[in-house]
Amino acid sequence: MKLDVIARLERHAMRLGEIATVLGKYGLADLFGSLDYPWLNDRLRSADGQALAGVTTAARVRMALTELGTTFIKLGQMLSTRADLIGPEMTAELSELQSNVPAESAESARALIEKDLGATLEELFAEFDETPMAAASIAQVYGAVLPSGERVAVKVRRTGIESRVITDLEILQLLAELVESQSASLRPYQPVAIVRQFRRTLLREMDFTYEKRNLEEFALHFEEDPNVCIPRVYSDFCSHQIVTMERLDGIPGTDIEALKASGEDLSEFARRGANMYLEMVFRDGFYHSDPHPGNLILLPGNVVGVVDCGQVGRIDDELRDEVEALLLGIVENDAEQVTEQVLRLGSVPHDFAQDRLRADLDDFMADFVGHPLSDINVGSALSSLIEIIRRYHITLPPPLAMLLKTIIVLEGTSRRFSPDVSLAELMQPFCQRMLLRRFAPNRIVRRARRAYRDWDRLISALPRDLVDLLARFRDGTLTVHLDHRHLDPIVNRLVLGVLTAAIFLGSSELWSREAKPVVWGISVFGALGYLLSLFLGWRLMRAIRKSGNINSKD
Repeated sequence: MKLDVIARLERHAMRLGEIATVLGKYGLADLFGSLDYPWLNDRLRSADGQALAGVTTAARVRMALTELGTTFIKLGQMLSTRADLIGPEMTAELSELQSNVPAESAESARALIEKDLGATLEELFAEFDETPMAAASIAQVYGAVLPSGERVAVKVRRTGIESRVITDLEILQLLAELVESQSASLRPYQPVAIVRQFRRTLLREMDFTYEKRNLEEFALHFEEDPNVCIPRVYSDFCSHQIVTMERLDGIPGTDIEALKASGEDLSEFARRGANMYLEMVFRDGFYHSDPHPGNLILLPGNVVGVVDCGQVGRIDDELRDEVEALLLGIVENDAEQVTEQVLRLGSVPHDFAQDRLRADLDDFMADFVGHPLSDINVGSALSSLIEIIRRYHITLPPPLAMLLKTIIVLEGTSRRFSPDVSLAELMQPFCQRMLLRRFAPNRIVRRARRAYRDWDRLISALPRDLVDLLARFRDGTLTVHLDHRHLDPIVNRLVLGVLTAAIFLGSSELWSREAKPVVWGISVFGALGYLLSLFLGWRLMRAIRKSGNINSKD
């Protein structure tokens, strides 16, 4: 083991012990769940006292991540966007992860605000409610009034959280490196790359300057839309640990009873919220990636208020083109185009069966042919598509996985507000806009410019590469490396077959010549050779038959 790995293990030994203890505790249910010892099963309990016997693996993973704290809760929430990797059951369970924790003391928040903003709380605010409006694992939100009279929400990061998160991130990085180096089955899922992406995402979420920028950018995009309200940011009262924004006084999307009692048209509210997200994705390429009901607020006049803009997603023009082509292929029931887009967007394994994927996609899209758009559940359709992609071990790029998860959650949130709202119907104008945009002159010019750059790089590099190739060929230094996948079992069987045949022929020669020693007129070595060749031949046939059964199942 490398010295730096040992040093990291020693530095974080205590935290590693805590993680191992929690993971071991939640793994005991599987170990003892099959034993008929009620007294033991009753003692296997989670941190909140829930009995673990009979609890699914996915539920135990969620409970373990919750007990391990902020970093692991956020990791679970990030993994819940990767249904292509972890499957629908685990995705659904991890989507339920909540990071609500007991509130931190008001003195800690006061000290942090005064240190970062350089003044006392009384000088900064005319009023400040020291009881937090909300408390999560990363931050707490307090209600306040500025000296100018504006009502604001002050989001304050918890003290000391950064060091704990960095420790956990280092441990996760170490574990990912060990898994990638030691586990051939998990290596294709690129655990190191996933942890690196998670590290960037979490550290950015903890730096509130990014949330401040997100709010300002969203406000710029929707400044002409009277149906959307993005909280105004007060830059003079912000830092990397504090963001002060306009307080939206309305009904949170989680309070369904209050929403129904408000007298507002919830169908219109759901449509406006869904349209806002579709504009973010297909118009701006910059979207709020957590559209659960708690982040949407019903304001007077059916105006949609948006809060908690720390988690966002971006898609560049190239990825947006590919996603639009995929959606158009689904809308037009073109299995060949959908297959091509899936292969272009995803990382495909070497033993991939393209014809079978196309057949599965044909069956998938046949479920939607002839049905009105109002009957199509986009979230369910995308979930089915992701499950097909996962079945073929195709890995999607993280930005696309996040986008698909956002659309799936958006479908559920819209129908929660109003079952009559169809995301498929709302997406239809965007699909028509996609077609027009794909043939727009500026889009054609941009694609031509991109193709010109690619060809220019190829033409510029080709002569130099050819000269280098010919020089190596002339000097005898040219080497060719061939990667033969799954060739070892074939070679082993070939060698075993040749060896069996050789032993059989040699034994026949010894038998026919009655080579000594001889018992009852039979050469002992000839008979033993026959028995050995029969045994090896039986093993060879058994291996071939077993391989054939596996292939037929595939």
